[in-house]
Amino acid sequence: MAFGEAVVGESSDNATLLPKEEEEEEETPLLENTKSCLPKTFANFFIAIVGAGVLGLPYTFMKTGWITGICTLLAVALLTYHGMMLLIHTRRRLDLTLIGDSTISSFGDLGFAVCGPVGRFAVDVMIVLSQSGFCVGYLIFIGNTLSHLASLSKGFGIPLFSSAKSLYIWGCFPFQLGLTSIPSLTLLAPLSIFADIAQIGAMGVVMVEDVQTFMNQFPSGIEAFGTISTFYYGLGVALYSFEGVGMAIPLETEMKDKPKYGKVLALAMFFIALMYGTFGVMGYFAYGSSTKDIVLSNMEKGALSTSVKLGLCINLFFTFPLMLNPAFEVFERRFSNGNYCVWMRWVLVLAVTMVALLVPNFADFMSLVGSSTCCALGFILPALFHYQVFKGDMDKKGAFMDLGLIVLGVFFGVTGTCYSLIEMFSQGKHI
Repeated sequence: MAFGEAVVGESSDNATLLPKEEEEEEETPLLENTKSCLPKTFANFFIAIVGAGVLGLPYTFMKTGWITGICTLLAVALLTYHGMMLLIHTRRRLDLTLIGDSTISSFGDLGFAVCGPVGRFAVDVMIVLSQSGFCVGYLIFIGNTLSHLASLSKGFGIPLFSSAKSLYIWGCFPFQLGLTSIPSLTLLAPLSIFADIAQIGAMGVVMVEDVQTFMNQFPSGIEAFGTISTFYYGLGVALYSFEGVGMAIPLETEMKDKPKYGKVLALAMFFIALMYGTFGVMGYFAYGSSTKDIVLSNMEKGALSTSVKLGLCINLFFTFPLMLNPAFEVFERRFSNGNYCVWMRWVLVLAVTMVALLVPNFADFMSLVGSSTCCALGFILPALFHYQVFKGDMDKKGAFMDLGLIVLGVFFGVTGTCYSLIEMFSQGKHI
């Protein structure tokens, strides 16, 4: 899941791929406005992937068991890398066959080039659902964190205002209406980089406290393996945490040395998976069965922990409009001829807010979003597009791998979504 991904649009004409000289200007990755060298491509990809979802990994490891959690993270990292490279190979093949100066600059362009309007529609739907899901997670994080800091548990005792979390989420609502009303988010984009810096700083602080807590007292309830249902739960969280497939094509487009893109992408995925696994294990080993859905809530109250929590809340607050921007672009392109429409943006912000009010647990919602949308974006659509373009040239092994990934994606998506919903309802939660 990505802070940086939010500023990369999926918008382009529905009827045709735009020629380069007439192509609508599309924002480039945050750290570079020209062609990117290897270190900057690595940094851009890191920004695109690492987000607030990492804070739910210790809780996920508590539910799945730490060995199951690590294995799931590594498997998802490998499959996500494979899916991204399928998109790159497909784009490169199509670029050789496109007429004139037409180009493919986004996931949506690729979907249209391969499957026509249906392909673009499928990508658009998944982009809207995933980006909206990330924003719901942000609001849940902000509401739960602030209510924990203030030691409040009750609101006004009326529906949608009955908890302290709901009051904080409603408090964000008018300000988000204002921020999302800004037609161009260029001035807000640097905050996304600052958000990632704060994210890394928070992870560092949590890991230091994890070590101190673990050294003082070994917690009880450490489990290496979980059940089938908890495996699917962990799978959804891992998919959520690694979501960034929408950045694959834009980042490759911006890279100077394109033949080395695969190696840079593999190195970045390995580094992020290692960081995720270390953070999840350390958090779980520190707090054991008492690990909370947002591991920051386990930290003792103090000036440092309070500063970290407030800093993350502020940064997620300002990242919210950036993350929702691709969804705005899809709605405005399809329902407003690509023109700015403030009321449409406000309706989407209201819908996201209402969902956040009805889902109290951050990690549970991560699992649901990961299973239901990120699985399609990361596995199903890349393999489908690759198969459609290469099926005339590939051997049986290649066809089996593409079709196998599609089947695997559908299976994991359906079962993971069902298990996530069952988990939420079994704990007395409702959507």
